[in-house]
Amino acid sequence: MKKIFAALGLFAITFASAQNVSKVEVQNPAMDVLASIPKDKIELYNQSFSKFVSALKTADKQAVGTLISEKVKSLVDENMIQRLSGGISFDRKTEVYQSGYQKLPDNQTYPSVQYKYTDDKNDPPRDLITVIFENDGKILGVKPDYSN
Repeated sequence: MKKIFAALGLFAITFASAQNVSKVEVQNPAMDVLASIPKDKIELYNQSFSKFVSALKTADKQAVGTLISEKVKSLVDENMIQRLSGGISFDRKTEVYQSGYQKLPDNQTYPSVQYKYTDDKNDPPRDLITVIFENDGKILGVKPDYSN
């Protein structure tokens, strides 16, 4: 009987110590708003974003393809375009809320512009659209963020 309890005790200790629990937390990269983007670059990004929203509104996949980066073209499909179209309000006008740079998981830093809707008077705004660009104005990512 002692041998059985000793074996079970040894097994329980081995089993309990073999479990290694770790916590994985996914974080959105923080935007560095202290580094300023030149106004002429922001204008280039605004033009690119406006064309992108117009292409989404008309569901013009070819126009969307010309405005996004080569790095993400293979990831963008028809379903993603439809979901993104549902996340952006085409009836509301947007304006720049914040701009800065974001470091992405590939360890490169890209210009990022947050847009708010002009009719949203809250501070901070309830609804934002974060757009990450390449330096030439091509869009790397778009993330609409709406309050519930």
